[in-house]
Amino acid sequence: MHVDQLDAAQRAQALAQAESDYHALLAQGLSLDLTRGKPSAEQANLSNALDGILDGNYFAQDGTDVRNYGGIDGLPEAKALFAQVLQVPADEMLIGGNASLTLMYQVIDFALRFGFHKAWNTGDSTPKFLCPVPGYDRHFSICEYLGIEMVTLPMLDDGPDMDVAEALVQELDNVCGIWCVPRFSNPTGCVYSEATLARLAALPKLAKSDFLIMYDNAYAVHALTADAPALGNIREHAIAAGTLDNIVQFGSTSKITFAGAGVAFLSTSKSNLAAFKKYLGFQTIGPDKVNQLRHVAFFKDHSGLMAHMDRHADIMKPRFDAVLSTLEAQLGGTGMGTWISPEGGYFVSFETRPGLAKAVIQLASDAGIKLTPAGATFPYGNDPQDSNIRIAPSFPSIADVQATMDAFVVCVRLATLRSLAK
Repeated sequence: MHVDQLDAAQRAQALAQAESDYHALLAQGLSLDLTRGKPSAEQANLSNALDGILDGNYFAQDGTDVRNYGGIDGLPEAKALFAQVLQVPADEMLIGGNASLTLMYQVIDFALRFGFHKAWNTGDSTPKFLCPVPGYDRHFSICEYLGIEMVTLPMLDDGPDMDVAEALVQELDNVCGIWCVPRFSNPTGCVYSEATLARLAALPKLAKSDFLIMYDNAYAVHALTADAPALGNIREHAIAAGTLDNIVQFGSTSKITFAGAGVAFLSTSKSNLAAFKKYLGFQTIGPDKVNQLRHVAFFKDHSGLMAHMDRHADIMKPRFDAVLSTLEAQLGGTGMGTWISPEGGYFVSFETRPGLAKAVIQLASDAGIKLTPAGATFPYGNDPQDSNIRIAPSFPSIADVQATMDAFVVCVRLATLRSLAK
């Protein structure tokens, strides 16, 4: 029954039961952790064949000895392989080190200092960025560290609220860009629609400042099922809008092979690539081409990569099923929370009733359960509704995911019923 339909006596009885359930939970002495979306050891094991796969052959297709310096934009065969992940031509690719976050930071830093067209940190107005919320905390951390003011933008089921986005870039001075996680968005799991992509690609034409779309396609191939919703091609929309110079796409194998030893990549226009490569040339003589070559040898082609991701899905889906089935069975129809059922990615986004996320997380912490801090999915760590909780089921065992979710719903029930008793 919906909690708002309970009379006073029923609420009192439900609260007493919730208190009893929570005391029983405390007695279990749990130690569980669903804080970050790290791949499990089981997933990492899928890529163990990377070690030794080159078998002494350190030469790329064009004869390059990958053990030596050079190749600041990466190997041609790596570009060809990962261009298919981003749905772009290989000659618009740059292959970097192990972390796409590094590339994102470098792009923002370059844009602030020099600009692909004009530097952002000129004039009297502080550079601003549109930040869809709830969103990815590390995107927000880059902005905060570099002194970029963050402007929150509501997320809808098909991506950012473009009505609000279009209004903001026209109303505010020095709005320089927007963060995007377009497929299985972190943390809501939504997939941007074609209509959203078209309006997003046209957004730079409305902005008063040089505007950059930071398109972090981190979960481009991380579907849980074969019929999961596909993502349209932002590049095609950008060409139609004449804004290809205003988009930088990012991806990596961090959640495909080894999280700490993968391959990161970006795609943007050829003129942007030329400027960015010059900037990188003062920081490095070249990326780890040995690692790039072994990834190419491991996957062989895009079909091999996708077959590999099917094996990831076999590991991930039962964990997501445990989260979603528990929420539905124990909280469905109660009015104690809402959630989206993602078909890929790494997270489930849960919304408590307003004002209760911190309380739920504290109750869970006291019971030995670590969850992502309340507010982490908002700029400056401030969720004005205090309602969003990001659940990350990838790393723990299925048994631990189930135990965590059983405990989580106890905490949600108790926090909700306590708030109604005040």
